[in-house]
Amino acid sequence: MLSGFFIFNQKGEILIARLYRHDIKRSAADIFRIHVITNPDVRSPIAMIGSTTYYHTRHENLYLVAATRSNANAALVFEVLYRVVELGISYFGRFDEESVKNNFALIYELTDEILDFGYPQNMDPDALKLYITTKEVKSDSAITATSSQITMQATGAVSWRRPDIRYRKNEAFIDVIESVNLLMSTRGTVLRADVTGQIIMRAYLSGTPECKFGLNDRLLLEKDHGSRGQRPNQAETVELADCKFHQCVRLGKFDSDRTISFIPPDGEFDLMQYRTTENVNLPFRVQPVVTEISRTKLEYKIQVKANFSSKLYASNVIVRIPTPPNTAGTAIRVTMGKAKYVPAENCIVWKVQRFQGLSEAMITAEAELTAMTVERRWSRPPISMDFQVLMFTSSGLLVRFLKVFERTNYQAVKWVRYMTKAGSYQVRVSDTLALVRVLFLLKCKPTSVTLVVLHTS
Repeated sequence: MLSGFFIFNQKGEILIARLYRHDIKRSAADIFRIHVITNPDVRSPIAMIGSTTYYHTRHENLYLVAATRSNANAALVFEVLYRVVELGISYFGRFDEESVKNNFALIYELTDEILDFGYPQNMDPDALKLYITTKEVKSDSAITATSSQITMQATGAVSWRRPDIRYRKNEAFIDVIESVNLLMSTRGTVLRADVTGQIIMRAYLSGTPECKFGLNDRLLLEKDHGSRGQRPNQAETVELADCKFHQCVRLGKFDSDRTISFIPPDGEFDLMQYRTTENVNLPFRVQPVVTEISRTKLEYKIQVKANFSSKLYASNVIVRIPTPPNTAGTAIRVTMGKAKYVPAENCIVWKVQRFQGLSEAMITAEAELTAMTVERRWSRPPISMDFQVLMFTSSGLLVRFLKVFERTNYQAVKWVRYMTKAGSYQVRVSDTLALVRVLFLLKCKPTSVTLVVLHTS
């Protein structure tokens, strides 16, 4: 499929060049450097130059390029490039120009293993580390003892797990981590609310266990209850979208009966990633009121309310309140936590270490502004929040069960933890200005009053 693979630095220098077929020459790398790297107008990750197609991606200060003259599957080519990055990070800790130069011999060895005549082969880091090691040279006895395992993992169906794993205590830890994104208008209308989540599993299980995983997925529960003539409660279900699974999950079984069945890798891995936009439970409600008293004074009144249970607590809550660039000083009062004005960031940073559920907090502040020679309209950036709430999910996702089946029938201890954190959590600030009444005595009678209204948009 691929005719060549190249790694460039940001200057266009060739660090790695590997040709798999004879339909392209070494000069193909120079063509890519001239037409893509040195050309700032090229933004597409796919460039067709002559009869050669170049697929490239950037990571750190590197260009990873795959060249082919066939009609290749673009999604598969980019997957190969991303897997090369994962391999580099797994082996070197960080995949950048320095690590490539220090380990170029190992990278050439890896490229020979993962691509055979241009066709992708086994790209699993755990399987490759069995017979490509940077730590030491194994003895003949050690190589003989692991040769059967290497053959099984390289050609078998379960390349991500060895069969001889043993633990004194069998445990499985599940972390459901969600990032909630919010964009609220000045009138309190939700413009965007979605949740991106991932389920991280740490499996310390002996042997080759078969795991069955269940969530309160709406389609799964409707199928389960439909066979019994019932209908699940919509408030207790979650409609998941854009689900992405680890390669160990049997996708055919998930498509047929919505069951997540898999043989887990040893240690920590990302079991699943998902997204939902339905019935998002917002952890915090922010009600900002920003009033421009005059040209030299702003008044803030911002109320934050926690919408989760009073038995839960949010930690490391940070509210960033933007201020105009010409702010000279502030007077701040808070009912909870601490707040201070940070001139370098043009904002008031309000921090609350522990925020109890269903409680409210208020911050009031006055900002003194300096006069400007050129009047410029303040763009009023949105208020942003950062937080972490344990044992709470904005999507309402719950782990219904985790079953472990192994031929020795051992009992595994299972732990589940939930955490919701802020993604892009922003609330726009209203630009309504207060009416300012100014008495103009110049060119006016002493008893006359002129009302001046500041223009609003």
